[in-house]
Amino acid sequence: MAHRAPLTNHHTDGTLCPADHKHTSSGKPLHPDCPDRAYTQANCSCGGWGMKQSGKGYVNESRKRHLASHSQGPKVLRDLLRLDAS
Repeated sequence: MAHRAPLTNHHTDGTLCPADHKHTSSGKPLHPDCPDRAYTQANCSCGGWGMKQSGKGYVNESRKRHLASHSQGPKVLRDLLRLDAS
């Protein structure tokens, strides 16, 4: 099963900031109805990882690193497979 960790943006009051609310790279709103983008959040479907930070880019990079770790499999199994291959 492929794990997912979707990014969601939120306003200061905790409400979801819709995808059509565009922002500058620093997070300032470009949409007239958007008060702000206070934080970005991602939670993995594995249940063992989540992040909530003000920097969208940082959350996205961390999310990508975490999801890549799932494709590598557990370290114990990788080590066992290496032992069998030698």
